[in-house]
Amino acid sequence: MIALADAGFRAVSFDYRGYGLSDPPPPGNKATWFDLLNDLLHILDALALSKVFLVGKDFGARPAHFFSILHPERVLGVVTLGVPYVPPGPSLYHKFLPEGFYILRWKEPGRAEGDFGRFDVKTVVRNIYILFSRNEIPIANENQEIMDLVEPDTPLPAWFTEEDLATYAALYENSGLQTALQIPYRSFGEVFNLPDPVVRVPALLIMGGKDYILKFPGIEDLTKVEKAKELVPNLEVTFIPEGTHFVQEQFPQQVNQLILDFLAKHI
Repeated sequence: MIALADAGFRAVSFDYRGYGLSDPPPPGNKATWFDLLNDLLHILDALALSKVFLVGKDFGARPAHFFSILHPERVLGVVTLGVPYVPPGPSLYHKFLPEGFYILRWKEPGRAEGDFGRFDVKTVVRNIYILFSRNEIPIANENQEIMDLVEPDTPLPAWFTEEDLATYAALYENSGLQTALQIPYRSFGEVFNLPDPVVRVPALLIMGGKDYILKFPGIEDLTKVEKAKELVPNLEVTFIPEGTHFVQEQFPQQVNQLILDFLAKHI
């Protein structure tokens, strides 16, 4: 955000419902993907922003892409990090990956709560950063939980400081983890009646070459421009060879420059 502001752009970020400092949904009301899309629309209206570039990381890629389909007149371009455009449809993970796959585990009501509940929030966030910065998909054995995949003495990645961890942990201590489990893990089955499943605005995908997500079934094909053109005709893809799933935290200057170059081409 600082790099964009220094380059003359207005950079706006917000906490999704139930994340960070935003209020969680009322008890009994579960957040949905469409809530996020509607929130984004109302935020743009409230700030009187007629057209914007959207930048989404990980599960933020889905609302960024879908918003550009539903409201193309409001979007100049989309930048996503770590996740390519995946058109809406039923989740097929259960057909290709074992039951210990972390998304299948966290999709199951109560499973992650029991797993996470054995630790303080700071330890949960620490373990997730360690797990997701590896280049292997987190998969637990039958009698093992996802948190058990990280030994207690495992160091943080070199680019992630104890100060970073304390900041993120404090936010999750405020918000809790319930919405983070609901969106995205327990909402992959949400139905989207998009008028057109194609992302037609200019798009940039930034991937780490060692991102574990590339090992998800079908994902690598969606990162190849020649194969993704049917779904994202104006797609550019850049790989940062040593990057993991947190490529923007590992290589902030490089990622900032890629985003600025993309914005300059499509402003």
